[in-house]
Amino acid sequence: MSIETARGFFLWCSVINYGVLLLWALFAMFWRDGLHDLWGRWFRLSREQFDMLNIGGITVYKIGIILFNLVPCIALYLVR
Repeated sequence: MSIETARGFFLWCSVINYGVLLLWALFAMFWRDGLHDLWGRWFRLSREQFDMLNIGGITVYKIGIILFNLVPCIALYLVR
């Protein structure tokens, strides 16, 4: 695998993962009650617990994107 291929791979992984993150955040902000009702069918969670799980999940996912996609992409662009 060439460096150019790896650069493209990590760049597209970053773009796709940030799209998923944005979609998750938009659902959590604008369709909060619907999500709580949907997940409330299977799990007993208060609204506060549900909000904390969403914020925690979004945070962990964002850190994962930065560590496993964005940093390698930047490193490959710095190495010529």
